[in-house]
Amino acid sequence: MEDYLEIGTTPYDEDCAQVGRPDYHEKSMEEAKRYIRMLKVKWPNARLSIKTFRHDFGSYREVVVKFSNDEEAAVAFDLESKLPAQWNDWNF
Repeated sequence: MEDYLEIGTTPYDEDCAQVGRPDYHEKSMEEAKRYIRMLKVKWPNARLSIKTFRHDFGSYREVVVKFSNDEEAAVAFDLESKLPAQWNDWNF
């Protein structure tokens, strides 16, 4: 069975695109793709993707890390526990 952890679209201390803004969909997609590139530097085997969720204020995006076995789960939980605070945390 496949499961996933939501990890945001940007490092947790950074500003991000806001749902409801006219440029949200384009900006959030750019942020999420950049975040995946950043995370792949440290976790090249992580199964990262962008998932859209529905909300009362409109749909929003999150980067998720997927897992379906113990090895992938270990990678996912390691990644989640060591997320960067800022874009420049890893000289990215």
